Amino acid sequence: MRYWEASALVSLCIAEAATESTRALVTQGIVTWSVSAVEVASAIERRARERHLSEAGRAAARAALEELRAAWTEISMVGSVRDRALRLVATHSLRAADAMQLAAALVAVSDRPAGHDFVCTDARLRLAASREGFRVLPAA
Repeated sequence: MRYWEASALVSLCIAEAATESTRALVTQGIVTWSVSAVEVASAIERRARERHLSEAGRAAARAALEELRAAWTEISMVGSVRDRALRLVATHSLRAADAMQLAAALVAVSDRPAGHDFVCTDARLRLAASREGFRVLPAA
């Protein structure tokens, strides 16, 4: 299973330094948390408001997000994700949303992360995912 955190999904919608390496990983499908679409949309809109993304770029990014959403598998078990996230914020230096992403990945693999991938571009979350036992991609 290959779990995709929101930062990696953003790189599929907007050209970034990680875009080339993350696009190469899509071939095995995308599993993500049910709230990831909101996180990605927020990143797109923030960049548009800050004028780092043109209106045409914003529209293309939103269209890319909708294409991804149509193809990905979502983890939507909020209670199970929340319970794991409570442990994760006590164990790792994570923000709430990042803990929820990692918790959703743990739910997706029934708390057995060995042999599974966690696709992420955020350094702090990459470290926590690695410590939890995931193989973190793209390779640093």
